Amino acid sequence: MTDHCEALTPRAAAGTGGGPADVLSRGVVLLFAVACGTAVANVYFAQPLLVTVGHDLAMSPALVGGIVTLTHVGYGLGLFLLVPLGDVTDRRRLVVAQLLLLVVALATVATAHTAAVLLAGMAAMGLLAVVTQTLVAFAAALAPPARRGRVVGLVTSGVVTGILLARTAAGVLADLAGWRSVYLASAALTVLLALVLHRVLPRHTGAPPTTLRYGQLLRSTVTLFARERLLRLRALLGLLIFAAFSTLWSSIALPLSEAPLSLSHTAIGAWGLVGAAGALAAVAAGRLNDRGLSQRTTGIALALLAASWLPLAFTRSSLWALAVGVILLDLAVQAVHVTNQTLIHALHPDAGSRLIGGYMVFYSIGSATGAIAATSLYSAAGWGAVCTLGAAISCLAFALWALTRSATPDPAATPTA
Repeated sequence: MTDHCEALTPRAAAGTGGGPADVLSRGVVLLFAVACGTAVANVYFAQPLLVTVGHDLAMSPALVGGIVTLTHVGYGLGLFLLVPLGDVTDRRRLVVAQLLLLVVALATVATAHTAAVLLAGMAAMGLLAVVTQTLVAFAAALAPPARRGRVVGLVTSGVVTGILLARTAAGVLADLAGWRSVYLASAALTVLLALVLHRVLPRHTGAPPTTLRYGQLLRSTVTLFARERLLRLRALLGLLIFAAFSTLWSSIALPLSEAPLSLSHTAIGAWGLVGAAGALAAVAAGRLNDRGLSQRTTGIALALLAASWLPLAFTRSSLWALAVGVILLDLAVQAVHVTNQTLIHALHPDAGSRLIGGYMVFYSIGSATGAIAATSLYSAAGWGAVCTLGAAISCLAFALWALTRSATPDPAATPTA
Protein backbone atom coordinates (compact mmCIF):
# COMPACT_ATOMS: atom_id res chain seq x y z
CA MET A 1 0.00 0.00 0.00
CA THR A 2 2.97 2.26 0.62
CA ASP A 3 3.98 1.93 -3.02
CA HIS A 4 0.50 2.90 -4.14
CA CYS A 5 0.35 5.98 -1.96
CA GLU A 6 3.84 7.05 -2.96
CA ALA A 7 2.93 6.81 -6.65
CA LEU A 8 -0.20 8.90 -6.16
CA THR A 9 1.43 11.81 -4.35
CA PRO A 10 1.15 15.06 -6.34
CA ARG A 11 4.53 16.41 -7.45
CA ALA A 12 5.77 18.86 -10.02
CA ALA A 13 6.29 17.45 -13.47
CA ALA A 14 9.20 19.64 -14.38
CA GLY A 15 12.09 18.63 -16.55
CA THR A 16 15.46 17.92 -14.96
CA GLY A 17 17.22 20.75 -16.74
CA GLY A 18 14.68 23.44 -15.91
CA GLY A 19 10.96 24.12 -15.80
CA PRO A 20 8.48 22.56 -18.19
CA ALA A 21 8.34 25.75 -20.22
CA ASP A 22 11.96 25.10 -21.20
CA VAL A 23 10.98 22.12 -23.35
CA LEU A 24 7.36 22.84 -24.27
CA SER A 25 7.45 25.51 -26.95
CA ARG A 26 4.41 26.16 -29.10
CA GLY A 27 6.03 24.22 -31.92
CA VAL A 28 6.43 21.17 -29.72
CA VAL A 29 2.81 21.43 -28.58
CA LEU A 30 1.69 21.54 -32.23
CA LEU A 31 3.85 18.46 -32.90
CA PHE A 32 2.06 16.69 -30.04
CA ALA A 33 -1.29 17.67 -31.60
CA VAL A 34 -0.31 16.38 -35.04
CA ALA A 35 1.00 13.11 -33.63
CA CYS A 36 -2.16 12.60 -31.57
CA GLY A 37 -4.44 13.28 -34.52
CA THR A 38 -2.48 10.96 -36.80
CA ALA A 39 -2.49 8.10 -34.29
CA VAL A 40 -6.16 8.27 -33.35
CA ALA A 41 -7.27 8.62 -36.98
CA ASN A 42 -6.24 4.99 -37.53
CA VAL A 43 -9.14 3.87 -35.35
CA TYR A 44 -11.66 5.58 -37.66
CA PHE A 45 -10.21 5.02 -41.15
CA ALA A 46 -12.14 1.80 -41.69
CA GLN A 47 -15.64 3.24 -41.24
CA PRO A 48 -16.13 4.51 -44.83
CA LEU A 49 -14.15 1.58 -46.26
CA LEU A 50 -16.08 -1.35 -44.80
CA VAL A 51 -18.00 -2.29 -47.94
CA THR A 52 -14.91 -2.10 -50.15
CA VAL A 53 -12.72 -4.07 -47.74
CA GLY A 54 -15.39 -6.72 -47.24
CA HIS A 55 -15.79 -7.16 -50.98
CA ASP A 56 -12.04 -7.32 -51.59
CA LEU A 57 -11.45 -10.01 -48.96
CA ALA A 58 -14.77 -11.86 -49.51
CA MET A 59 -15.87 -11.24 -45.92
CA SER A 60 -19.35 -11.92 -44.62
CA PRO A 61 -21.38 -9.00 -43.20
CA ALA A 62 -20.72 -10.28 -39.68
CA LEU A 63 -16.96 -10.28 -40.23
CA VAL A 64 -17.08 -6.83 -41.79
CA GLY A 65 -18.82 -5.53 -38.67
CA GLY A 66 -16.05 -7.11 -36.63
CA ILE A 67 -13.50 -4.74 -38.18
CA VAL A 68 -14.79 -1.73 -36.25
CA THR A 69 -15.60 -3.78 -33.16
CA LEU A 70 -12.13 -5.32 -32.83
CA THR A 71 -10.43 -1.99 -33.44
CA HIS A 72 -12.37 -0.38 -30.59
CA VAL A 73 -11.89 -3.40 -28.32
CA GLY A 74 -8.16 -3.16 -28.91
CA TYR A 75 -8.25 0.56 -28.15
CA GLY A 76 -10.15 -0.01 -24.92
CA LEU A 77 -7.66 -2.65 -23.78
CA GLY A 78 -4.77 -0.37 -24.64
CA LEU A 79 -6.19 2.41 -22.48
CA PHE A 80 -6.06 0.17 -19.44
CA LEU A 81 -3.01 -1.98 -20.23
CA LEU A 82 -0.59 0.37 -22.03
CA VAL A 83 -1.32 4.01 -21.17
CA PRO A 84 -0.50 3.61 -17.42
CA LEU A 85 3.05 2.59 -18.39
CA GLY A 86 3.73 6.29 -18.94
CA ASP A 87 3.87 6.70 -15.16
CA VAL A 88 6.71 4.21 -14.66
CA THR A 89 8.80 4.39 -17.84
CA ASP A 90 10.56 6.99 -19.94
CA ARG A 91 7.64 8.50 -21.87
CA ARG A 92 9.83 9.42 -24.82
CA ARG A 93 10.91 5.82 -25.34
CA LEU A 94 7.38 4.55 -24.73
CA VAL A 95 5.90 6.89 -27.35
CA VAL A 96 8.49 6.03 -29.99
CA ALA A 97 8.20 2.28 -29.32
CA GLN A 98 4.40 2.38 -29.58
CA LEU A 99 4.55 4.37 -32.82
CA LEU A 100 6.99 1.90 -34.41
CA LEU A 101 4.85 -1.06 -33.36
CA LEU A 102 1.84 0.80 -34.75
CA VAL A 103 3.64 0.97 -38.09
CA VAL A 104 3.93 -2.83 -38.05
CA ALA A 105 0.21 -3.17 -37.34
CA LEU A 106 -0.65 -0.72 -40.13
CA ALA A 107 1.56 -2.60 -42.59
CA THR A 108 -0.16 -5.84 -41.58
CA VAL A 109 -3.58 -4.35 -42.33
CA ALA A 110 -2.41 -2.85 -45.63
CA THR A 111 -1.00 -6.16 -46.89
CA ALA A 112 -3.66 -8.50 -45.47
CA HIS A 113 -5.09 -10.99 -47.94
CA THR A 114 -7.26 -12.95 -45.53
CA ALA A 115 -9.94 -11.87 -43.09
CA ALA A 116 -8.07 -13.41 -40.14
CA VAL A 117 -4.90 -11.40 -40.80
CA LEU A 118 -6.89 -8.22 -41.35
CA LEU A 119 -8.85 -8.58 -38.12
CA ALA A 120 -5.71 -9.37 -36.13
CA GLY A 121 -4.03 -6.30 -37.59
CA MET A 122 -7.04 -4.12 -36.79
CA ALA A 123 -7.07 -5.29 -33.16
CA ALA A 124 -3.33 -4.61 -32.81
CA MET A 125 -3.74 -1.24 -34.48
CA GLY A 126 -6.45 -0.23 -32.00
CA LEU A 127 -4.32 -1.44 -29.09
CA LEU A 128 -1.32 0.65 -30.15
CA ALA A 129 -3.28 3.74 -31.23
CA VAL A 130 -3.62 4.59 -27.53
CA VAL A 131 -0.23 6.25 -27.93
CA THR A 132 -2.55 9.23 -28.42
CA GLN A 133 -3.39 9.25 -24.71
CA THR A 134 0.22 8.64 -23.73
CA LEU A 135 1.05 11.80 -25.66
CA VAL A 136 -1.75 13.77 -23.98
CA ALA A 137 -0.47 12.77 -20.53
CA PHE A 138 3.10 13.55 -21.64
CA ALA A 139 2.14 17.04 -22.80
CA ALA A 140 0.20 17.70 -19.59
CA ALA A 141 3.19 16.61 -17.51
CA LEU A 142 5.55 18.91 -19.41
CA ALA A 143 3.24 21.92 -19.19
CA PRO A 144 3.64 24.36 -16.29
CA PRO A 145 0.45 24.44 -14.19
CA ALA A 146 -0.44 27.96 -15.33
CA ARG A 147 -0.48 26.80 -18.98
CA ARG A 148 -1.69 23.24 -18.59
CA GLY A 149 -5.25 23.92 -19.72
CA ARG A 150 -4.09 25.65 -22.90
CA VAL A 151 -1.62 22.88 -23.69
CA VAL A 152 -4.16 20.11 -23.12
CA GLY A 153 -6.69 22.08 -25.18
CA LEU A 154 -4.37 22.45 -28.15
CA VAL A 155 -3.27 18.81 -28.06
CA THR A 156 -6.88 17.66 -27.72
CA SER A 157 -7.86 19.77 -30.71
CA GLY A 158 -5.42 17.62 -32.68
CA VAL A 159 -7.09 14.47 -31.40
CA VAL A 160 -10.55 15.66 -32.37
CA THR A 161 -9.42 16.90 -35.77
CA GLY A 162 -7.87 13.49 -36.42
CA ILE A 163 -11.10 11.72 -35.49
CA LEU A 164 -13.31 13.96 -37.60
CA LEU A 165 -11.08 14.12 -40.68
CA ALA A 166 -10.14 10.43 -40.70
CA ARG A 167 -13.25 9.47 -42.67
CA THR A 168 -12.72 12.24 -45.21
CA ALA A 169 -9.05 11.39 -45.74
CA ALA A 170 -9.80 7.68 -46.00
CA GLY A 171 -12.49 8.27 -48.61
CA VAL A 172 -10.26 10.48 -50.78
CA LEU A 173 -7.25 8.15 -50.64
CA ALA A 174 -9.38 5.07 -51.29
CA ASP A 175 -10.92 6.72 -54.36
CA LEU A 176 -7.47 7.64 -55.67
CA ALA A 177 -5.45 4.50 -54.95
CA GLY A 178 -7.56 1.86 -53.20
CA TRP A 179 -8.28 1.15 -49.56
CA ARG A 180 -4.83 -0.30 -48.83
CA SER A 181 -3.24 3.05 -49.67
CA VAL A 182 -4.95 4.56 -46.61
CA TYR A 183 -3.00 2.36 -44.21
CA LEU A 184 0.25 2.51 -46.20
CA ALA A 185 0.13 6.31 -46.14
CA SER A 186 -0.60 6.30 -42.42
CA ALA A 187 2.31 3.90 -41.80
CA ALA A 188 4.70 6.20 -43.68
CA LEU A 189 3.51 9.26 -41.77
CA THR A 190 3.78 7.39 -38.46
CA VAL A 191 7.41 6.43 -39.18
CA LEU A 192 8.20 10.07 -39.88
CA LEU A 193 6.51 11.19 -36.66
CA ALA A 194 8.38 8.56 -34.64
CA LEU A 195 11.71 9.87 -35.97
CA VAL A 196 10.82 13.50 -35.31
CA LEU A 197 9.47 12.82 -31.81
CA HIS A 198 12.55 10.76 -30.95
CA ARG A 199 14.67 13.76 -31.85
CA VAL A 200 12.50 16.52 -30.34
CA LEU A 201 11.01 15.11 -27.13
CA PRO A 202 13.02 15.52 -23.92
CA ARG A 203 14.78 12.44 -22.58
CA HIS A 204 13.72 13.10 -19.00
CA THR A 205 10.41 14.65 -17.96
CA GLY A 206 10.76 14.63 -14.22
CA ALA A 207 8.54 11.56 -13.85
CA PRO A 208 9.53 10.13 -10.46
CA PRO A 209 10.91 6.60 -10.22
CA THR A 210 8.49 4.09 -8.77
CA THR A 211 8.78 0.61 -7.38
CA LEU A 212 5.34 -0.37 -8.64
CA ARG A 213 5.27 -3.61 -10.58
CA TYR A 214 2.97 -3.91 -13.58
CA GLY A 215 0.13 -5.58 -11.67
CA GLN A 216 0.35 -2.96 -8.93
CA LEU A 217 0.32 -0.25 -11.58
CA LEU A 218 -2.96 -1.50 -13.01
CA ARG A 219 -4.50 -1.93 -9.56
CA SER A 220 -3.50 1.61 -8.63
CA THR A 221 -5.59 2.87 -11.56
CA VAL A 222 -8.62 1.31 -9.87
CA THR A 223 -7.45 2.74 -6.54
CA LEU A 224 -7.47 6.23 -8.03
CA PHE A 225 -11.14 5.86 -8.95
CA ALA A 226 -11.96 4.64 -5.45
CA ARG A 227 -10.17 7.58 -3.83
CA GLU A 228 -11.01 10.53 -6.06
CA ARG A 229 -14.61 11.69 -6.28
CA LEU A 230 -13.74 14.33 -8.88
CA LEU A 231 -12.26 11.65 -11.12
CA ARG A 232 -15.40 9.53 -10.87
CA LEU A 233 -17.67 12.47 -11.67
CA ARG A 234 -15.59 13.69 -14.60
CA ALA A 235 -15.29 10.16 -15.98
CA LEU A 236 -19.07 9.81 -15.87
CA LEU A 237 -19.45 13.16 -17.63
CA GLY A 238 -16.96 11.94 -20.22
CA LEU A 239 -19.04 8.81 -20.79
CA LEU A 240 -22.19 10.87 -21.33
CA ILE A 241 -20.74 13.52 -23.62
CA PHE A 242 -19.09 10.94 -25.86
CA ALA A 243 -22.26 8.89 -25.93
CA ALA A 244 -23.96 12.02 -27.32
CA PHE A 245 -21.04 12.64 -29.71
CA SER A 246 -21.20 9.07 -31.01
CA THR A 247 -24.98 9.21 -31.27
CA LEU A 248 -24.57 11.90 -33.92
CA TRP A 249 -21.47 10.78 -35.80
CA SER A 250 -22.26 7.07 -35.97
CA SER A 251 -25.69 7.66 -37.53
CA ILE A 252 -25.55 10.96 -39.45
CA ALA A 253 -24.64 9.21 -42.70
CA LEU A 254 -28.00 7.41 -42.67
CA PRO A 255 -30.35 10.40 -43.16
CA LEU A 256 -27.81 12.17 -45.39
CA SER A 257 -27.60 9.23 -47.80
CA GLU A 258 -31.38 8.84 -48.08
CA ALA A 259 -33.98 10.93 -49.90
CA PRO A 260 -34.55 13.84 -50.03
CA LEU A 261 -30.84 14.67 -49.48
CA SER A 262 -29.20 11.62 -51.10
CA LEU A 263 -25.66 12.93 -50.63
CA SER A 264 -22.66 11.08 -52.03
CA HIS A 265 -20.12 9.37 -49.78
CA THR A 266 -17.61 12.14 -50.46
CA ALA A 267 -20.13 14.83 -49.50
CA ILE A 268 -21.07 12.96 -46.32
CA GLY A 269 -17.43 12.60 -45.34
CA ALA A 270 -16.88 16.32 -45.87
CA TRP A 271 -19.11 17.03 -42.88
CA GLY A 272 -16.14 16.08 -40.76
CA LEU A 273 -14.64 19.42 -41.84
CA VAL A 274 -17.60 21.23 -40.29
CA GLY A 275 -17.16 19.30 -37.07
CA ALA A 276 -13.47 20.14 -37.00
CA ALA A 277 -14.35 23.83 -36.86
CA GLY A 278 -16.25 23.24 -33.64
CA ALA A 279 -13.32 21.28 -32.25
CA LEU A 280 -11.18 24.43 -32.26
CA ALA A 281 -13.08 25.38 -29.11
CA ALA A 282 -10.81 23.00 -27.24
CA VAL A 283 -8.08 25.65 -27.14
CA ALA A 284 -10.42 28.33 -25.80
CA ALA A 285 -11.70 25.92 -23.16
CA GLY A 286 -8.14 25.28 -22.03
CA ARG A 287 -7.56 28.99 -21.53
CA LEU A 288 -10.74 29.29 -19.47
CA ASN A 289 -9.58 26.42 -17.26
CA ASP A 290 -6.28 28.17 -16.67
CA ARG A 291 -8.29 31.14 -15.38
CA GLY A 292 -10.12 28.96 -12.85
CA LEU A 293 -13.41 28.81 -14.75
CA SER A 294 -13.72 25.06 -15.18
CA GLN A 295 -17.17 24.75 -13.60
CA ARG A 296 -18.61 27.64 -15.59
CA THR A 297 -17.07 26.29 -18.80
CA THR A 298 -18.56 22.87 -18.11
CA GLY A 299 -22.05 24.22 -17.42
CA ILE A 300 -22.20 26.47 -20.49
CA ALA A 301 -20.82 23.72 -22.72
CA LEU A 302 -23.32 21.14 -21.48
CA ALA A 303 -26.18 23.58 -22.04
CA LEU A 304 -24.96 24.10 -25.62
CA LEU A 305 -24.70 20.33 -26.06
CA ALA A 306 -28.35 19.90 -25.13
CA ALA A 307 -29.39 22.83 -27.35
CA SER A 308 -27.48 21.48 -30.36
CA TRP A 309 -30.03 18.71 -30.89
CA LEU A 310 -32.76 21.21 -31.79
CA PRO A 311 -31.16 22.29 -35.11
CA LEU A 312 -29.92 18.73 -35.66
CA ALA A 313 -33.55 17.55 -35.63
CA PHE A 314 -34.11 19.56 -38.86
CA THR A 315 -31.28 17.82 -40.75
CA ARG A 316 -33.58 16.35 -43.42
CA SER A 317 -34.97 19.76 -44.37
CA SER A 318 -31.96 22.04 -43.88
CA LEU A 319 -28.23 21.42 -44.22
CA TRP A 320 -27.67 24.83 -42.60
CA ALA A 321 -29.43 23.57 -39.49
CA LEU A 322 -27.19 20.50 -39.55
CA ALA A 323 -24.09 22.70 -39.79
CA VAL A 324 -25.16 24.78 -36.79
CA GLY A 325 -25.96 21.68 -34.76
CA VAL A 326 -22.67 19.96 -35.64
CA ILE A 327 -20.58 22.99 -34.68
CA LEU A 328 -22.43 23.48 -31.39
CA LEU A 329 -22.20 19.80 -30.48
CA ASP A 330 -18.50 19.45 -31.26
CA LEU A 331 -17.69 22.75 -29.54
CA ALA A 332 -19.51 21.63 -26.40
CA VAL A 333 -18.08 18.11 -26.30
CA GLN A 334 -14.49 19.26 -26.70
CA ALA A 335 -14.85 22.05 -24.13
CA VAL A 336 -16.01 19.54 -21.51
CA HIS A 337 -13.42 16.97 -22.59
CA VAL A 338 -10.51 19.41 -22.21
CA THR A 339 -11.85 20.57 -18.86
CA ASN A 340 -12.14 16.98 -17.65
CA GLN A 341 -8.57 16.09 -18.61
CA THR A 342 -7.10 19.28 -17.16
CA LEU A 343 -8.82 18.81 -13.81
CA ILE A 344 -8.10 15.12 -13.37
CA HIS A 345 -4.43 15.46 -14.31
CA ALA A 346 -4.04 18.15 -11.63
CA LEU A 347 -5.20 15.67 -8.98
CA HIS A 348 -1.98 13.62 -9.16
CA PRO A 349 0.48 14.77 -11.83
CA ASP A 350 2.74 11.79 -11.08
CA ALA A 351 -0.12 9.47 -12.00
CA GLY A 352 -1.19 11.44 -15.07
CA SER A 353 -1.05 8.51 -17.47
CA ARG A 354 -3.18 6.34 -15.23
CA LEU A 355 -5.68 9.14 -14.66
CA ILE A 356 -6.10 9.93 -18.35
CA GLY A 357 -6.04 6.27 -19.41
CA GLY A 358 -8.71 5.36 -16.86
CA TYR A 359 -10.82 8.36 -17.83
CA MET A 360 -10.62 7.43 -21.50
CA VAL A 361 -11.97 3.95 -20.77
CA PHE A 362 -15.24 5.72 -19.97
CA TYR A 363 -14.91 7.64 -23.23
CA SER A 364 -14.72 4.30 -25.07
CA ILE A 365 -17.74 2.93 -23.23
CA GLY A 366 -19.75 6.05 -24.04
CA SER A 367 -18.72 6.03 -27.70
CA ALA A 368 -19.62 2.36 -28.15
CA THR A 369 -22.94 2.75 -26.34
CA GLY A 370 -23.96 5.79 -28.37
CA ALA A 371 -23.08 4.10 -31.67
CA ILE A 372 -25.03 0.93 -30.96
CA ALA A 373 -28.04 2.78 -29.56
CA ALA A 374 -28.21 5.35 -32.38
CA THR A 375 -27.97 2.94 -35.29
CA SER A 376 -30.48 0.56 -33.72
CA LEU A 377 -32.90 3.36 -32.91
CA TYR A 378 -32.65 4.86 -36.39
CA SER A 379 -33.68 1.60 -38.04
CA ALA A 380 -36.59 1.26 -35.64
CA ALA A 381 -37.91 4.82 -35.28
CA GLY A 382 -36.01 7.22 -37.55
CA TRP A 383 -33.90 10.34 -37.19
CA GLY A 384 -36.27 12.11 -34.81
CA ALA A 385 -35.84 9.33 -32.26
CA VAL A 386 -32.05 9.54 -32.59
CA CYS A 387 -32.16 13.28 -31.85
CA THR A 388 -34.41 12.65 -28.87
CA LEU A 389 -31.89 10.13 -27.55
CA GLY A 390 -29.00 12.56 -28.03
CA ALA A 391 -30.90 15.34 -26.29
CA ALA A 392 -31.81 13.06 -23.38
CA ILE A 393 -28.18 12.01 -22.88
CA SER A 394 -27.07 15.65 -23.06
CA CYS A 395 -29.69 16.78 -20.53
CA LEU A 396 -28.64 13.95 -18.22
CA ALA A 397 -25.05 15.19 -18.38
CA PHE A 398 -26.18 18.75 -17.57
CA ALA A 399 -28.26 17.50 -14.64
CA LEU A 400 -25.28 15.54 -13.28
CA TRP A 401 -23.11 18.66 -13.42
CA ALA A 402 -25.80 20.84 -11.81
CA LEU A 403 -26.35 18.39 -8.95
CA THR A 404 -22.65 17.92 -8.16
CA ARG A 405 -21.03 21.30 -8.85
CA SER A 406 -21.42 22.54 -5.27
CA ALA A 407 -19.75 19.40 -3.94
CA THR A 408 -16.81 19.74 -6.35
CA PRO A 409 -15.59 23.34 -6.20
CA ASP A 410 -13.31 24.69 -8.90
CA PRO A 411 -9.77 23.36 -8.30
CA ALA A 412 -8.60 25.84 -10.98
CA ALA A 413 -5.62 24.69 -13.00
CA THR A 414 -3.32 27.42 -11.66
CA PRO A 415 0.17 27.31 -10.07
CA THR A 416 -1.44 27.01 -6.64
CA ALA A 417 -3.74 24.17 -7.61
